[in-house]
Amino acid sequence: MANKDRNKRSARKARAEERARVEAARAASVPEDSEKAIAKSEKAAAKAAAKAEKKAAKEERAREHPGPLRRVRNYFGAVRSEMRRVVWPSKSELKSYSVAIIAMLIVFGIVIWLVDTGVVAALVGYTGLRG
Repeated sequence: MANKDRNKRSARKARAEERARVEAARAASVPEDSEKAIAKSEKAAAKAAAKAEKKAAKEERAREHPGPLRRVRNYFGAVRSEMRRVVWPSKSELKSYSVAIIAMLIVFGIVIWLVDTGVVAALVGYTGLRG
């Protein structure tokens, strides 16, 4: 998730820089008599770039140290996102999976019972104690 946010932040910063560059180019290409208009457009472009940078820094701080409500909101947002990706089995698949699981439980139960019986028999034979 952090990489996605980083990419968004980079894109926003690039757009702000591009807007500032376009404003500067527009101000330079438009022949105006007054230097005041050029200075004003440069100041506006610098102000926009500074505002975008300040907003990005604020968002970065908020992401680094989210409050408890933001953490809960992020958690449920992630849960919702994951639940949308879940591929649920069909009814026939669910039946076959259930049968396979029950069969494996029976097989492993019998194997564990046999091993347990063998270990108990070995201990009784070794110690001579009858249970």
